[in-house]
Amino acid sequence: MTAVNASAELVLDARCATGESPVWRAAEQALYWADIPQGVLHRWSAQTGEQAQWKAPEMVACIAPWGWQPGRWLAGLESGWFQLDLPQGGAASGTLQAQRLATADHARAGMRFNDGRCDRQGRFIAGTMLQDMGAAARVGKVYRFGAQEMAAGAGTDLALGDLIVPNGIAFSPDGRTMYLSDSHPQVQAIWAFDYDTETGTPSRRRLFADMNPLPGRPDGAAIDVDGGYWICGNDAGLVHRFTPDGRLDRSLAVPVKKPAMCAFGGPQLDTLYVTSIRPAGVDLSDQPLAGGVFALRPGTQGVPEPEFTAPV
Repeated sequence: MTAVNASAELVLDARCATGESPVWRAAEQALYWADIPQGVLHRWSAQTGEQAQWKAPEMVACIAPWGWQPGRWLAGLESGWFQLDLPQGGAASGTLQAQRLATADHARAGMRFNDGRCDRQGRFIAGTMLQDMGAAARVGKVYRFGAQEMAAGAGTDLALGDLIVPNGIAFSPDGRTMYLSDSHPQVQAIWAFDYDTETGTPSRRRLFADMNPLPGRPDGAAIDVDGGYWICGNDAGLVHRFTPDGRLDRSLAVPVKKPAMCAFGGPQLDTLYVTSIRPAGVDLSDQPLAGGVFALRPGTQGVPEPEFTAPV
């Protein structure tokens, strides 16, 4: 492993309670992300530096751009899958138009969606968790939501099971390997799966990396063009890169303790954007930028993020 003290540039002092699900929109040269507990969708323009934010009706956990509909997003909220539309007229603030597409079959009260993204075919793969992490309840699920599920009005449970905080969902450049982590302190594991691109079904679950002996809990992730798996080391202020064979080969530092998720962006997809968490009720004098969004130069390029494709 190579520890790299690459300079992290502050993109925006967003002060997000839980900044998650960053998505780069190449057509806009803009970064979108969510603040989960605040129920807010954020946008930052790399060209102008302008920022915007819009409120959703529930906590917003994970987002994916809706292919051919500018300003439309698919999102996993608390209760299910929603279509979110930005306000008409380009308003930089306000309320998102929200339409529930399907209700999640949560195992118990107090659950919400967490990490999620589209596979290479445009199906939305997302996990759910109990908000009370202290309960360590293994009730988290991972669902598929694509054209079939949208027509049926229900997500498909991928039956992965035994999850507390499903996280780190990502797909290899060819789409045939799916990654999944569990961030909970009792687990701290990353798994790899064979992924059937025809059916959107993962199989042959195996341990990809055990992060218990490594710094940080495995949180949100991204993939580079060489198949490298970049994952935030929550609590350690690091972003780790694992090679496709599961070897940790470098770690990049950010000036906050809780990086949450990363995404490649920029004109050449060679910037790694990192969202973070601003914990409530703790002394932040040693990390005043907690909750901010940062940019790193990782020395590689990312893969374009697939859009959600389903009937309008």
